[in-house]
Amino acid sequence: MPKRRNEQKQAPPKGPGKRERSEKKPPPDEKERAKGVKWSLKDLIPSPSLFQKGIRRRWLINSVGVVLSFVVMAIIAASVGLSNYYYSSMRTGMEARVKEACDFFSSYASTEDEYLEMANYYISGFDDRDRLELQFVDTEEQRVILSSLSSYGLSTQASAMTEDVTQAVDTQEIGYWVGRDASTGERIMAVSAPHVKSGKVKGVMRLVTSLSVVDGQIVGIVVAVMLVGLLMVLVTYVISIYFIKSIVDPIAGITETANRIATGSYGVQIEKQNDDEIGELTDAINDMSMQISQNEKMRSEFISSVSHELRTPLTAINGWGETLLSGEITDQGEYRKGLGIIVSEGKRLAQMVEELLDFSRMEDGRFTLNMEPIDIKAEFEDAVFTYGQIFQKQGITLHHNDCEEEFDPIPGDPQRLRQVFCNLLDNAAKHGGSGGVIQTAIARVEDTICISIRDYGQGIPEEELPFVKKKFYKGSSKARGNGIGLAVCDEIVTRHGGVLDISNAPGGGCLVRVLLPISAPSPSKPTGTTGALPLEEIRAEMAQQQQSGDRNIP
Repeated sequence: MPKRRNEQKQAPPKGPGKRERSEKKPPPDEKERAKGVKWSLKDLIPSPSLFQKGIRRRWLINSVGVVLSFVVMAIIAASVGLSNYYYSSMRTGMEARVKEACDFFSSYASTEDEYLEMANYYISGFDDRDRLELQFVDTEEQRVILSSLSSYGLSTQASAMTEDVTQAVDTQEIGYWVGRDASTGERIMAVSAPHVKSGKVKGVMRLVTSLSVVDGQIVGIVVAVMLVGLLMVLVTYVISIYFIKSIVDPIAGITETANRIATGSYGVQIEKQNDDEIGELTDAINDMSMQISQNEKMRSEFISSVSHELRTPLTAINGWGETLLSGEITDQGEYRKGLGIIVSEGKRLAQMVEELLDFSRMEDGRFTLNMEPIDIKAEFEDAVFTYGQIFQKQGITLHHNDCEEEFDPIPGDPQRLRQVFCNLLDNAAKHGGSGGVIQTAIARVEDTICISIRDYGQGIPEEELPFVKKKFYKGSSKARGNGIGLAVCDEIVTRHGGVLDISNAPGGGCLVRVLLPISAPSPSKPTGTTGALPLEEIRAEMAQQQQSGDRNIP
């Protein structure tokens, strides 16, 4: 059978110096990364690293895999949808045409001769033979007896009993079939309508069309959809590779730097490339590196300082102990002086050990307070009285401006607050005693108790003020100390809901204020607030009292 054509076509301020062994410059590979994300066509070639566990594989699966699945489903949907649409349209048109012709034959052909004559006449006037083949099938002989592509009485195929014909004969309704022609192997669509006379099928009229053109159109459209889908997959893959490179490479550099920090290269910095999440991570790593470097330097200085601080009193104790034991000193005054030095240095050692223990408790969370109602005025005056006698021996005058107002008991830990007062008074003598005068006062400002200690020494350099309460920090002071006393004091005051304020006093010297709330600290309030007035308002109130002649607060 000759081929037939179908019916239709269709992404803190500077503090202490860095550790000496810290690296200031990134390594060569980091310098290359600092130039930005560079990539070439070879980066598009899949490598084993793309299939290893990690961000690369997860991203490719989640992006390229999803797009690829979508493309496959689109191709399947396009194939099935187009096939159904074209085949359904062709079937509907062929069924309508064959039914109309069959009804005409049933009305005018009463005998077999009339049927054959009219069939021959109908075929001779069939105008769509270039698209359709019209056949008349003899059901008894099971062959085509007449075809628009052959002469009268000649068969174009040995047997025409395909599913459409048998369906038409069995049901006396229009039959439909899609398959391959037995003689040519060509895919065809056939529609058969029975010629019924006296309740019996006398013959079958059959329309046949080739599916080559329509199948070609469907294949062409599906191929176009596949090409578009593959293009989408390729674009997604390229974008994914670029995105992966822009994320994974900086993270790899950050990981490498973090490993170097972990192995001791404190202070090493990563050059920031973009103001995004990676840039924020870079800033965080850089800040961490600098903080570790500073802490490491302070820790080293602290160990050195503590070693020196411990060695000095131990040397004095050992020296005087050996001297007294040797019996070389017979003068009673010298003997008592040596014993006094031993006792004094022993007390200093005990104080240093206590500070170290407090610091250890702060670090591991075991630092606690035993809160009870206390007379804060009496506690502070006791500390002032004790140190007044000590300062007198050192040639320092201690002036205490007493407050006539009596305070109600406030919640606090008396031992810890006494520790704060003693430490601050000792620091005032140690760092500001050269001025010869120390002033203390206690007063009430609104709902806050303000305790102040002022010396007339050299004061604190302005650039060091933000760091004086940090652990291990000693600054430029040459006075003895381990750098954790003020850190412990600040922790104690903060846990009482108060503020430890350290500043330079007008006219010279240092002014330290301990601000404590009269009421119990609320857990809902931020750490470091007094529970009453902000620090700046308290300072303003105190300045106003000074200007109005209130001398209770220096």
